[in-house]
Amino acid sequence: MITIRKAIKSDAQVIYELRRRAILAKCSAYYSKQQLTLWTQGGVSDGFVQDVTDTFYVSEKGGRVIGSGKLNTDTGLVDAIFVEPEHFGIGAARQMLEFLEKLAKECGLRLLKLDSTLNAAPFYRSCGFTGDELSTYYSPIGISLDCIPMEKPLLA
Repeated sequence: MITIRKAIKSDAQVIYELRRRAILAKCSAYYSKQQLTLWTQGGVSDGFVQDVTDTFYVSEKGGRVIGSGKLNTDTGLVDAIFVEPEHFGIGAARQMLEFLEKLAKECGLRLLKLDSTLNAAPFYRSCGFTGDELSTYYSPIGISLDCIPMEKPLLA
């Protein structure tokens, strides 16, 4: 059984490493080796730790963190939906997205937005998001990645 809880400071390193593994496992057919290296290098910054404690949630299975997700409750921006590679396909990402959608509704948001990686766009479409136009995501760590901006209106 998967449970979701608010992330805490001690989750930051776990989330960062989970993110790295998920990117390397799922994105290698869509982004260059150089992009993947730049995207996954470095370490946990104080800013990332603060972001984790402010906006992140984690999925757990058997007491172990297996996924992450975040929601900016001011803007409706969903980000950082990552799942441990050995847990791909068990519904963890969908469950996290549904959790964040419910939270957004509770906060009075009417629209969810995200910048999908090229590989994840079909998943987000299956969850009710729309968007097909290719754009560029400018990462806070200084790299540019092709992405697909997507959105999902929330019904009251």
